[in-house]
Amino acid sequence: MNLHEYQSKELFAKFNIPTTLGKVAYTPEEAYRAAKEIGGPVVVKAQVLTGGRGKAGGVKLAQTPEEAEEKATAILGMKIKDLTVHKVLIVPAATIKQEIYLAVTNDRAARRPLFMASAAGGMDIEQVNRESPEKIIREHVDPFLGLKEYQARNLAAGIHLPHELWGQFIQMATALYQCFVANDATLAEINPLVIDDQNKLVALDGKVSIDDNALMRHADLAQLRDVQAEPAEETTARQAGLNFIKLDGNIGCMVNGAGLAMTTMDITKDIAAKYGIEGGGPANFLDVGGGAKADKVATALRLILSDPKVKAILLNIFGGITRGDEVARGVIQAMNEVGINVPMVVRLAGTNAEEGRKIIEEANIPNLLSAATLVEAAEKAVLAAKGAN
Repeated sequence: MNLHEYQSKELFAKFNIPTTLGKVAYTPEEAYRAAKEIGGPVVVKAQVLTGGRGKAGGVKLAQTPEEAEEKATAILGMKIKDLTVHKVLIVPAATIKQEIYLAVTNDRAARRPLFMASAAGGMDIEQVNRESPEKIIREHVDPFLGLKEYQARNLAAGIHLPHELWGQFIQMATALYQCFVANDATLAEINPLVIDDQNKLVALDGKVSIDDNALMRHADLAQLRDVQAEPAEETTARQAGLNFIKLDGNIGCMVNGAGLAMTTMDITKDIAAKYGIEGGGPANFLDVGGGAKADKVATALRLILSDPKVKAILLNIFGGITRGDEVARGVIQAMNEVGINVPMVVRLAGTNAEEGRKIIEEANIPNLLSAATLVEAAEKAVLAAKGAN
């Protein structure tokens, strides 16, 4: 779960990380009042869960409350990477001497937290990593020991931070790590971390991502989720206990198990490429998990069918905990409730697979194809989608 900038900075403040909090405005009039209350020049910043806001025109300087209202009018409602701006953050403008990047995230390969720092602050860190990886200083943290002072000094030295700021930097890095751990975050990022005209380090921007699996321990954070910033299908899937991510292909995939889902998506994409079908491949990642009952399967199929780009459906279910007959009943329930008007390929294997195939066959569902193997099922789905196009 990603937090907005203003939410992330409020979290930073709880750990005594110097930052500019500002005020959130949902209308131009609120932006005017916020700027007037702050006094002096302000920055109007779009609050959307994506990067590149400045390049898209979502961050603007305003010298007066009237100008802040004008800038907010231009920003509110605009699209940034297909996300609509519903609110802006009004913060005091800062005099910036230098911009720095500082973040802690999880390094899955190393199985421990990773600190990253760079003197190329304010830039897209992925771009820096591609073009100048040597500019990113890295320090792995032993989760049993936490961030040690010498590691923070290594980061400060690596980015050539003025020595008189090392004390501030060590305190900030330590606080950022405490924030990261205490909130079960997968990312805590400050970009930019600036040196201002008072020679102080200040977090001008912030991004925090929380592990969804840990939200049961953080009811206060769970309430901060912005459902407007995610596809409606993903919201529905989460409420139904499904793992769903929308993609760009034309074949709706429903699979049980993340590994099997990834394999299904890869094979489907490869076969579409083999036939030279542009836009072919998976339209979603959808894992119904173990023990999926008929109602969950029906919900999954409704999610798939809600995407107008879907021209065929591929069901790849390996029965372990999930039973083939339950999946079959879910397919029929979905047919009765919403109707499936695109070709559907079903591959059932494992527990009660034969019973499931029998249930589907006896239901006489039109446009239904079966397959014995995953490769066969993927090929039939790709070709069926091509025919539907």
